[in-house]
Amino acid sequence: MDKRDFDYDLPEARIAQAPLAERQASRLLTLDRDDGALADRRITDLVDLLGPNDLLVFNDTRVLAARLHGAKATGGAVEVMLERILDSQLLTAKIRANKPPRPDSEIRIGDYRLQVTARTGELYTLRLVASADSVADLLGDHGHMPLPPYIRRPDADDDRARYQTVWARHDGAVAAPTAGLHFDTELLDRLAARGVRFGYVTLHVGSGTYQRLREGDVHDQTLHAERVFVDTTVCEQIAATRAAGGRVIAVGTTAVRSLETAARAGDGTPVPYADETQLFIKPGDAFHVVDAVLTNFHEPQSSLLMLVAAFAGHRAVLAAYAHAVAAEYRFLSYGDAMFIA
Repeated sequence: MDKRDFDYDLPEARIAQAPLAERQASRLLTLDRDDGALADRRITDLVDLLGPNDLLVFNDTRVLAARLHGAKATGGAVEVMLERILDSQLLTAKIRANKPPRPDSEIRIGDYRLQVTARTGELYTLRLVASADSVADLLGDHGHMPLPPYIRRPDADDDRARYQTVWARHDGAVAAPTAGLHFDTELLDRLAARGVRFGYVTLHVGSGTYQRLREGDVHDQTLHAERVFVDTTVCEQIAATRAAGGRVIAVGTTAVRSLETAARAGDGTPVPYADETQLFIKPGDAFHVVDAVLTNFHEPQSSLLMLVAAFAGHRAVLAAYAHAVAAEYRFLSYGDAMFIA
């Protein structure tokens, strides 16, 4: 299995560069896993597509203002892309500069100074120097929303709200769980009135979500590690949903990855889980928890597209993507959605 098996033609014009005026204005392409049938719908049609015993599982991570612009002591421009906050004074990040910063060198961001203390691969460890402030203060004063690299514009004030789900509550992500961006409080209220139940997991999406796979067999490759938290409550909700004959519906690939990680920890039954995951779901892998998936359209050759193909079938997914391109759906983070059941 090679990443080129998951290629498709994605015109630049199909990549959404900004959110729609309203979250629930998105289009929705439905894919039936049994027969491959496609239908063009709206995200608001979820009210009709879901039933009273169904459980929607959301990722409640909150995106940090993780992109910082600064300068070296020599004056050279530097972009710091936060990966993780380790404590109030320490963080890991990717750095873009003309030349890699040297150990013990400093980066100035406004009145803040960050010292390079270590490097592991492409990640640098940075410490605030001689400051009573915290990393959170630094992000609050100078952070920008970390829009994906395929969005060809600077972040705007509107992105602080729109590149965030309405239920986000646990700080830690540097990329949004984008399938959740289609929901506003009105749509959630309509689903709740329908009898749909809501559950939550937390997966702090890392910048590795945009990592390109290497050439060659994807079975020999591993994914970046991300922090996952699946609690007792959602495990009990899943059991109750099963008992009532309902479906467990993951909102986004991050929710899929969280639930399936917890299931593998429990030999097929999800158990509370609080640890890292490097789970790479590919065609041929079994799904233990998830019955349906709501997801955005993903980049060609990406691990996220492979996960979707594992769930719905390689040919069916590529046919759906070809239809979506021809029908002028909006792709990627600020784009439209698919519902696969």
